[in-house]
Amino acid sequence: MKPKKEHWRKKSYQKATLETKLLVVDQILNGQLSNNQASKKYDIPRTTVSY
Repeated sequence: MKPKKEHWRKKSYQKATLETKLLVVDQILNGQLSNNQASKKYDIPRTTVSY
């Protein structure tokens, strides 16, 4: 018998504050973090970071 496929869940994020967004943008522009690193570190979706 085949094992049942596990359904993946969409990751839920906390709402990012304006201060957090500005901090992330500043760190990315200064070359301290990449988009992916910032997304993981601050628990913000990558699309929000790139936007």
